[in-house]
Amino acid sequence: MKKRHILFLSDAFVYTLSAFGGPQGHIAVMLREFVQKRNYITEEELMELNALAQVLPGPSSTQTLVGIAWKVGGLWLAIATFLIWVLPSAAIMCAAAISYKMFADRGRMVDVLKFIRPAAVGIVAYATYTFANRFLKSRVSAMLAIGSFIVTLILRNAYAFPILIMLGGIVSSALETQPQENELRVKLFANVNPNKVMYFIGVLLAFAALGAIINRTSPFSLPIRLFENFYRNGILIFGGGQVLVPLMYTEFVEVKHYLSSAEFLSGYALQQALPGPTFCFTSFVGGVTMGNQGFGFWGQILGSLIAVIGINSPGLILILFIVPFWEDLKKITRIRNSLSGINAVAVGFMATALISLSRPFGLDPLAYAIMIVTFCLLQFTRIKTPVVIVIGVLLGLIF
Repeated sequence: MKKRHILFLSDAFVYTLSAFGGPQGHIAVMLREFVQKRNYITEEELMELNALAQVLPGPSSTQTLVGIAWKVGGLWLAIATFLIWVLPSAAIMCAAAISYKMFADRGRMVDVLKFIRPAAVGIVAYATYTFANRFLKSRVSAMLAIGSFIVTLILRNAYAFPILIMLGGIVSSALETQPQENELRVKLFANVNPNKVMYFIGVLLAFAALGAIINRTSPFSLPIRLFENFYRNGILIFGGGQVLVPLMYTEFVEVKHYLSSAEFLSGYALQQALPGPTFCFTSFVGGVTMGNQGFGFWGQILGSLIAVIGINSPGLILILFIVPFWEDLKKITRIRNSLSGINAVAVGFMATALISLSRPFGLDPLAYAIMIVTFCLLQFTRIKTPVVIVIGVLLGLIF
């Protein structure tokens, strides 16, 4: 392995421990750490990867980071980076699932989260402002951002995300591509292996069929059904963790009763205090589900593994499937021009997430003060995100 690859993995590990604020906050840290600090890729390449991740279902932060790693060192570096990014948070959430009672004293946990959660929203506000400043440079992009914000705020539907992303790309492509421009004729799918497509679809169908056929009393039934549940959610979820959580709550708590509302919300509160991908919250859900069904210690570990692998597999396969021929794909003028619309729509999504995350604070003046202070620290000082979170933890423990 080259020295540059080892350096990248060490930077990815540091990034993993400092990536707070969800996908909206993660991209700002990526810009600083991987573009401005190390020049692994250009700012334009980062924005293109982020736009591509917005188009695809699955965890956008994970897909963007894996795409960066692929550009730096190819497939094996991408896989190693994925493991470094996912494992720390997933392991903590698995441990929390195994020893849930230890974490069930939510009174003290709420005291700590009292400062962390508004600080995280302040990070999202900073990322939203940064992206709006960077991408909303025309009337079309501003209108697309406002439109996506209003629609997602009203509909509150996961299917609004892929539809709006597609519409944003179509609108900007149509308005920004001159009629006289000739499209480059590129053999887009020259590097595509049809077997990958069959594998991607086949995994879902195989486990869905097994989950339906196998006897519910079999000890293999629940693990198989769980994998299908998480894998299916990984295919369908656009918009990141903010969309994942309400959908999982409906399916796992209200419909299937795999875990209680208190267990679900306790795990989600812990995840908000951790760096790394929000999708690792599934590690807690899988572990608690298996524990509630009497599978014991090793069964809970298996449940966590099933959840993390299932929810991340579709997005990981898709990004590694598409990135190799993205350079050819973006040469087509209309596709290249669609990126500005996609990024504009993403700004609207970020604004919606900001509003949604702020709602639980109600009229609490302290929470909004913390949000404003966090935003100002990130915007006007050199203080980094982890420092802000540590300050929040200390304040929670003291007060």
